[in-house]
Amino acid sequence: MTSAIRQIPLDTAIHHHAHDFHQIVIGLRGEAEFEIEGLGGSISAFSGCIVPANHMHYYAGTGDNRQLILDLPCDAFAVTGHHHELVRLFDAPRFFALDTSLRYYLDFLLHELSLLSRQASVPPIHHERLAGTLLGSLHARLATEPPAPGRPLDLAALDRFIDRHLGSRLRVADLAAEACLSEAHFRERFRQRTGLSPWQYVMRRRLDCARQMLQQSHLPLSEVAALTGFTSQSALSRACRQAFGHPPSQLRRAGGQRLASQGPHH
Repeated sequence: MTSAIRQIPLDTAIHHHAHDFHQIVIGLRGEAEFEIEGLGGSISAFSGCIVPANHMHYYAGTGDNRQLILDLPCDAFAVTGHHHELVRLFDAPRFFALDTSLRYYLDFLLHELSLLSRQASVPPIHHERLAGTLLGSLHARLATEPPAPGRPLDLAALDRFIDRHLGSRLRVADLAAEACLSEAHFRERFRQRTGLSPWQYVMRRRLDCARQMLQQSHLPLSEVAALTGFTSQSALSRACRQAFGHPPSQLRRAGGQRLASQGPHH
């Protein structure tokens, strides 16, 4: 596949997606906001950002804006063969600013695109050459700079989201969207932070909430199961036996005995 270079304004409404090709966005006019897998920043004229393939990113333009966007399939000429080292540019998302020399090249690139747009047929290799020079220049400048760390995973916010939807069918994709991450990156970062898979973590919160309800309320077991996301009373019973070594009825009796032993509050 070949690279594509285009100039477009970005909608002022917030959008998000991920795609299976790498992307470089450079501001030509106005401003735009990006958040790429938790790394946020703004771009304006002569600054830009790198969006690696399959990274969830949110974006929105501000007012009258225009961006140069370079789409690079993973097998594009500009990042394969003799240029294979340039793919390292996309190891992580980052923001950058163009120095004086790159600003001159950007002017040249825009002029070339204008000339090519007037031709009836343009060989794809022309875009590849323009893209390759830009990538090579960026790589030379950014290779020695460590990428900025992404935003830390906000576990407290995720806990609140899980608790609000505990009675619903929670998917990893729902949690990843809440954290503004792609599902793959969310799974990786979540396990690094908690030592658990998202499914294990949600199950733990379901069980903790169910035990609290059993010990502090007189709700029927079927209702406790429904409120904490278990498909049935028997599913709750099996999970309680596995996690706590006791069925829900025994957990309820233990809670009642503890409350009775505390006596009345004055």
